[in-house]
Amino acid sequence: MHPSAELHAKKSQKLLGKKIVLGITGSIAAVETVKLARELIRHGADIFPVMSENAQKIIHSDSVWFACGRQPITKLDGSVQHVALCGNVPDRADLLLIAPATANTISKVAHAIDDTPVTTMATTAIGTGIPVIIVPGMHSAMYAHPVVKENIAALKKIGITFVGPVMAENKAKMAAVDEVVANVIRALGPNDLKGRRLLVIAGGFSAPWDAVRSLGSAASGRTGIELAVRGFERGASVKLILAGDAPAPEYILTGRMRTVDELMAALTNLKADIVIMPAAIPDYAPAKVKGKVPSDQKEMVLRLSKLPKVLSLLRKKHRGILVGFKAEHGVGRDELVKRARARLAEYKLDLIVANDVIKVTKDSTKSILVTKKAEKDFSGTKATLAEAVLDEIAAMKK
Repeated sequence: MHPSAELHAKKSQKLLGKKIVLGITGSIAAVETVKLARELIRHGADIFPVMSENAQKIIHSDSVWFACGRQPITKLDGSVQHVALCGNVPDRADLLLIAPATANTISKVAHAIDDTPVTTMATTAIGTGIPVIIVPGMHSAMYAHPVVKENIAALKKIGITFVGPVMAENKAKMAAVDEVVANVIRALGPNDLKGRRLLVIAGGFSAPWDAVRSLGSAASGRTGIELAVRGFERGASVKLILAGDAPAPEYILTGRMRTVDELMAALTNLKADIVIMPAAIPDYAPAKVKGKVPSDQKEMVLRLSKLPKVLSLLRKKHRGILVGFKAEHGVGRDELVKRARARLAEYKLDLIVANDVIKVTKDSTKSILVTKKAEKDFSGTKATLAEAVLDEIAAMKK
């Protein structure tokens, strides 16, 4: 057994049974393809590597062989590998991924010039209707060339997906591995949220007391980040509003804020079909004091005012799907469901996720998914909770 087989579907089965042709061209970013191939394999993909002659000057074919578990195609011969993999034949590839793609390769693909194994795979795949993803990697001046821009636009017009590049250090760098993998999963996934606008509000928000202190609710934001990522993978157009410093993927459109006032301002022009709010928002706010309250007082009385419920305000603005979260402490299952149903009815929610905070850890949770008609117990990671929530949403007709 090849060592790469030990990694197969270790992270997920999202790409299980998917046959991906990985085209590698002569960009220095070719050194990243070992990581990329391995990550795709971890999600269940079978990788068939193809290398241009210039790619082999950057990374040795044996390294690619080791990463993918298959000897890379470096030359087309009488076995017509481009037809066997990307032609109109049974058991053809599910996707062609060219990563990295040079300006030279992009321009050749745009004009159906087939003088390398990679470009020949591209012409064949496009003609067959196989999805193609291109991940550019080159110097910024090359990417800025007007004809290269025209070629990219022409390829996008016929349905080719481009991922990246990341503009940094005077380079048009190949997108990060996690972004490429997410786009592959998006291309080959169920796409049951395609065309829908998803807003996720996550993290622990606060209400300022003085210039340096605030009253806040603790939440890492990780559940919200998982919801945003899984929503993207399922085809949604995603925006994440995130309080706190938890790292979010670069490919997720993220607005960072800290206070309830900032959140309320952001929601004045709400444009979404689905809103999910796993955020922790304080129920009360102190009267704000100018400057800094002295720290040498032995006692202090803090007056709190009730804040409006964000979910209630959201429902008044939003006619689409609205999902809330209900956190309790030390209550039994029946009482937890009772309180969740009361919140569901009060704010006219489509779904509420209820949990006892005692049963929530950094990486896992025990929750109950409650709708008007049913309730489902859940136990697992926050990533799999996100999938369960999105499964419920995808099944809704609203």
